[in-house]
Amino acid sequence: MKNDENLALDETTKFIQSKISMSPDIAVVLGSGLAPLAELIEEPTVIDYDEIPHFATSTVEGHAGKLICGKLQGKYIVCMNGRFHFYEGYGLDIITYPMKVFKQLGIQTLFLTNAVGGINTQFKAGDFMIISDHLNLMGSNPLIGPNNDLLGTRFPDMTEVYSQKLRNIAEEAGKKLGIKLQKGVFCALTGPCYETPAEINMLRLLGADAVGMSTVPEAIVANYMKMEVLGISCVTNAAAGMEDGQVLSHDDVKKTAELVKNDFTRLVSLIIKNIEVKK
Repeated sequence: MKNDENLALDETTKFIQSKISMSPDIAVVLGSGLAPLAELIEEPTVIDYDEIPHFATSTVEGHAGKLICGKLQGKYIVCMNGRFHFYEGYGLDIITYPMKVFKQLGIQTLFLTNAVGGINTQFKAGDFMIISDHLNLMGSNPLIGPNNDLLGTRFPDMTEVYSQKLRNIAEEAGKKLGIKLQKGVFCALTGPCYETPAEINMLRLLGADAVGMSTVPEAIVANYMKMEVLGISCVTNAAAGMEDGQVLSHDDVKKTAELVKNDFTRLVSLIIKNIEVKK
């Protein structure tokens, strides 16, 4: 048991509970440029990360650093408008700490979103991808260290990190809205530099369909705590070396996310509407 962590989790959880009036159903983590969803949350309670005990601070442009609690499609959700990244200098324990807080709040469903570079040649900028599985090439694992027996077992199974049931709900939502959804394997690297063309060729051989710098640590910890996880990626660009003369930039990531924001918010809203939550 990690007593210090449990004391911190208790303090953070009680702080958030003091700010909200309902027990949350779903937690949502918004990736780079995907903040417009937060604007749809009704009766929001907005808490700056700086105010929350034991929370880190988002330092990346496009990550507002606010926890938004409120109603969306009949569900009471907790939304991270901005996440923490390994490349910001945070340890994986800090990056995944909010997931543990969500579990303490009684949340059983975690919805992870991100912006990715497309490796699969069938993908194009502006596509959405349902994450079916992942490759953890970040060089570490958030479960390394003493096990917290109150959260999960020492050796968690990883056969189905991303819930098939939730993937089915996402696929049906895409069909209903006329939004084509790709499916594939997401690979996480540390960043902050984009990958080289040689690295992208390697990742393709390993079976990756898309690449990014987040999501996998959160998914690992959520799975460890037996939460149901859904991952949706926004393909904001082709990965390095796939288009002649292409130079990758964070500005392009934000521009593509801006172009698809309406489809993104429609898709995520309908998925949330159709998720059955356990009380």
